[in-house]
Amino acid sequence: MPYFALIDTETNWNNELMSIGTVIADCDTFELVKVRYHVLVPQYEVGGMFSAVLFPDNRIKPTLCHRKEAVKDLILLLKEYGVHSVFAYNAAFDRNLLPEMKVFDWYDIMRIAAYRQYNRKITPCDDCYKTGRLKRDYGVEPMLRRLSGDDTYFETHNALYDALDELEIMRLLGYAPDWYIKME
Repeated sequence: MPYFALIDTETNWNNELMSIGTVIADCDTFELVKVRYHVLVPQYEVGGMFSAVLFPDNRIKPTLCHRKEAVKDLILLLKEYGVHSVFAYNAAFDRNLLPEMKVFDWYDIMRIAAYRQYNRKITPCDDCYKTGRLKRDYGVEPMLRRLSGDDTYFETHNALYDALDELEIMRLLGYAPDWYIKME
């Protein structure tokens, strides 16, 4: 597999999908290959906790479209790049919002990042369960702070920017994509 995808989603006040950020990266180098950002009509118009960052700046050119069009576009994009593996942080959340995408193999970055035995930045002083998982502060923002050493980092909660952050978490963890365990 030369490429893999990362997907992040945001929901509106009705818990409906309102945006999808997709990143395609090279499996060997973790270099960014392609991005796609969909904002769903009419769902984004309902508003949500992170509506203020749906259109954060001119660097992101979202595709405004209906859900069916967005999913069709994503499936075509992943097929174009030969992607079979989709990664996400807390992947069950994103996968459940995109049941049409269950034909792909999904992998949860958090299942590696939040565990002492896989994440060298989790110290013996950190509060963990017997399984080795952190008891708290294992979301994207605290994890990226921990891995990068940048205590000033703040998560944007924009689906595309968050997918890019998740790529950085994978890069900093240092495990090849085929090392992760597929979700059932």
